[in-house]
Amino acid sequence: MPFHVKSTGVMGTGDIYYEGGDSWTQVYANRKQFSSSSDATAVKNTQVTRTLGPKSYTYQPDIYKNSTVVTE
Repeated sequence: MPFHVKSTGVMGTGDIYYEGGDSWTQVYANRKQFSSSSDATAVKNTQVTRTLGPKSYTYQPDIYKNSTVVTE
């Protein structure tokens, strides 16, 4: 059973789907499908680390934070 990651577009522009890498698409057919829930959940849990001067900050971008794993 395939899985994919879905989020809400900027300013409520509808659903968007994880396409791979750092890319998201509004085209359902272009979504990346995962064979396991754990692989899709790993994408949903993506975190980014930024270094500003001597300090590093790790956070989860809103697009991932607001996403859901969907089973088909």
